[in-house]
Amino acid sequence: MIIVGAGFSGLYALHRLRSLGFSARVLERGDGVGGTWFWNRYPGARCDIESVDYCYSFSEELLDEWRWSERYPAQPEILSYLDHVADRFDLRREIQLETEVTRMEFDEDASRWLVDTEQGERFACRWCVMAVGNLSSVKRPSFAGLDDFRGEWFHTARWPHDGVDFAGRSVAVIGTGSTGIQAIPQIAAQAEQLYVFQRTPNYSMPAQNRPLEPEELAEIRRNYVERRQLAKQSEAGVPFPAPDKGAFEVTPAERRRMYEEGWRRGGINSLSYAFTDFFTSHAANSTAAEFARQRIREIVRDPDVAETLTPYQHIGTKRTCVDIGYFETYNRPNVQLIDLRREPIERITARGVRTSADEYLLDCIVFAIGFDAMTGALLDIDIRGRGGETLREHWADGPRTYLGLAVSGFPNMFVVTGPGSPSVLSNMVVSIEQHVDWISDCIAEMRRRGARWFEATSGAEAGWVDHVNELADATLYPLATSWYLGANIPGKPRVFMPYVGGCGTYRQKCDEVARRGYHGFRLGAGRQTAAGREQVTA
Repeated sequence: MIIVGAGFSGLYALHRLRSLGFSARVLERGDGVGGTWFWNRYPGARCDIESVDYCYSFSEELLDEWRWSERYPAQPEILSYLDHVADRFDLRREIQLETEVTRMEFDEDASRWLVDTEQGERFACRWCVMAVGNLSSVKRPSFAGLDDFRGEWFHTARWPHDGVDFAGRSVAVIGTGSTGIQAIPQIAAQAEQLYVFQRTPNYSMPAQNRPLEPEELAEIRRNYVERRQLAKQSEAGVPFPAPDKGAFEVTPAERRRMYEEGWRRGGINSLSYAFTDFFTSHAANSTAAEFARQRIREIVRDPDVAETLTPYQHIGTKRTCVDIGYFETYNRPNVQLIDLRREPIERITARGVRTSADEYLLDCIVFAIGFDAMTGALLDIDIRGRGGETLREHWADGPRTYLGLAVSGFPNMFVVTGPGSPSVLSNMVVSIEQHVDWISDCIAEMRRRGARWFEATSGAEAGWVDHVNELADATLYPLATSWYLGANIPGKPRVFMPYVGGCGTYRQKCDEVARRGYHGFRLGAGRQTAAGREQVTA
């Protein structure tokens, strides 16, 4: 089989499938393993899930030997961890680096995939596991005049591996999503002058990051099985007990106390784990949003700047950010905030950025403009299934999958944490392990049955899409203009892509499909009929 991508998903898929006796090769376009943590090396790059949870749980030995240094791991430490995993389990001998997959075609006569690369190689395989990641297709800057700029410009997702020195320079950061919020404090500490170009203000929770002491790590390790089990059954894949009350089932003073407690604890779920109706009730969500707005006004000393930084949309329905000193950065004398709602960018000039109100003279521009999330990395490859149908054609009105794992008309191809699964609404490593285990068990069972092909039915796919949409429509999520719906990519269909039912519920549904003999799938029995068609088992 071919596994596309050598990040968290690809490394574990290789380890798991190899342990089952399959012949596999990983194709990775980078010149090292690590996936998103290989590419995203911008200043301040850090995970928003706690390090002790954002790691593999499949190996007791790995858990025992690795020691995280901080509560929230920075990019270099995560990349070191993944390099260690690749070496620890001898994975590199089956990983082919600097190999970009450009085309995949399902050969119906032979029930196999033909995989072509940019480098001119062709591979034939029975199974394909797409471990390409949810945030790996870079959104390219499309500003007029960029080619005229005489300074340097960088995209955060393609950061130079030897870093960038901003000392003594005038710098612009365009974008204030999760990446911008992490990078801006770091760049501001180096640059002579920093201009932040903001279109939409975002909520951000304090990380409350700190070193992890040996005693704390030892205590976590002693109870790790229980901790991970709680994460697996939770909504977001993190080991916090679910709330049991609505926001208006407590007094205003108690509600305030719970928000204060969450803010002091820090992290992406600082406020959202307080009450059951956070994502379903406008009134409940507004209580948390106003608390966060008050915090911004307390931190930022200039009232006009504070107001520009204050969001008024629902909290949490766009990706909630986690920061280390983000709002405090706007108290620095070398930082200027430009509100693009008042003065939009007209073009990039030879000397900098021109808005409708002014021209800002720059040495460097940093684009923190994000990704074509969840579907982009798959659609960047010309994937052709039965009858030559392309995945882009199949997804013309938005992504359609069964369980976020498989696509009707594309046999023997699995997607790790695809659209229609908890994916970006969860701790990705918990979701990745669950997906890879399910996929591996499925392929092993198909081998036992002698199946030549295995495919989601169109009915099961349609039913799952309806289920995903029904759950999303019962929440506030679809009301936000977010990359969860593809709203950051011009022309992309507006479809809410993640599964909002939670990791625990989703896991139960996947397990039930397997228990029912892979209900919703059909398979070829491995023998041709006299008419030349596959024998099919429902």
